[in-house]
Amino acid sequence: MRIRIILLVFAVITSLAGGVSAQDYPIKPVKVIVPFTAGSATDTIARAVCKKLSEMWSQPVEVENIAGAGGTKGTDAVAKSTPDGYTILINSNAFAVNTALYAKLPYDAVKDFRAIAGLTKQPYVLVVGPNAGFKSLPELLAAAKAKPGQMKFASAGMGSGTHFAAEKLKLATGIDVVHVPYKGGPEANADTVSGAVTFWLPPLAFAKKQVQEGKVVALAVSGANRSALLPDVPTIGETVSPGFEDTSWMGMWLPSSAPEAVADKLAKDVAQALASPDLKAELAKLGAEPLNITLSAFDRFVRNEMETATNIVKAAGIKQM
Repeated sequence: MRIRIILLVFAVITSLAGGVSAQDYPIKPVKVIVPFTAGSATDTIARAVCKKLSEMWSQPVEVENIAGAGGTKGTDAVAKSTPDGYTILINSNAFAVNTALYAKLPYDAVKDFRAIAGLTKQPYVLVVGPNAGFKSLPELLAAAKAKPGQMKFASAGMGSGTHFAAEKLKLATGIDVVHVPYKGGPEANADTVSGAVTFWLPPLAFAKKQVQEGKVVALAVSGANRSALLPDVPTIGETVSPGFEDTSWMGMWLPSSAPEAVADKLAKDVAQALASPDLKAELAKLGAEPLNITLSAFDRFVRNEMETATNIVKAAGIKQM
C-alpha cells in the first residue's frame, strides 16, 4: 500500500514537472534545421520566422543548414534527433515530394514526424539568364520544342519544389527538357545566370531580388494571379497554359515522439508569430504570405501533396531514386 502511494506521488510530481516544462518551453536555445543551403527561399523565410520566435521566447533560435539529397539529408537529421522539442524541421514542398521520388527514404515522413504548422505559400517565377535571349515564355517553349531533349533547366535539388514546378510545366506544355539538380537555390541560380542551364523556377522570395537587380529575367509566375511585387510579369496560365497554378509552400515539423504538450505550445506560438503584423509585413516583402491553415488541415494538405507528387512521378516517367 505504502509503495503504491509513493509511486502515485512520484507520478503526480513527474506529471507536474512535465507540465511546467512544456508551459515554460523553451528554456534553452532551439535549433531549426533547414534542409537546403543558406540563401535559398526556404532558408530566407525560415530565418524570418525564427527571428520572430526568438523575440517572443527571449531564447536563441538558431538555423542550421543541412543540405543535400533533395532535402532528405537535413530531414533525416531531425527524424533521428533527440525528440525533446529543441530540434525543429522547416521544410518546403520537398517534404511531400520526396516520398514519391525516393524508393526508400531513411525515415518515414508520416510515422517519424509530427506536423506543427503550415507556414507560408508563394508562387514560383520562371527565370532565364540575362543573355539567354528570351523575352517571353512562348519564345522559350518554342525553342525547347524545336530542339527536344537539349535545353536544360536547374532546380534546388532532386525532389525540391523548384524541380516539380518545372515537371508540372513540362506536363502542361509538352516540352522535353533536361533536369540539372543542384545543392540549393543559389547554385541553381548562378548557373542560370551564367547560361550553363537555360531556366529554373525559384520561389518568389528568392527570385524577387534577382529580377529587380537584373541578374535574371522573369518570364512568368506560377500563381493564379500576377504578383504585386512583379506586376509586369504574366502568369503561366494567362500566357501558355490556361488554369496552370503551382505554389511553393513551407511547413514545420517535430519528431513524432516529441512531447505532445511541447508540440502544442510550439504550434500556438508559431500561429501567434505568423499573425503578428511585423512578421506578416516582412513575409509580404518576400512575396510570401501565411498559409493560414489549421494543424489538422495542414496534415491533410501534406498527405494530399504526397499523393499529387506520386501522380506526377508516374505521369512524367521519373525514375525513382
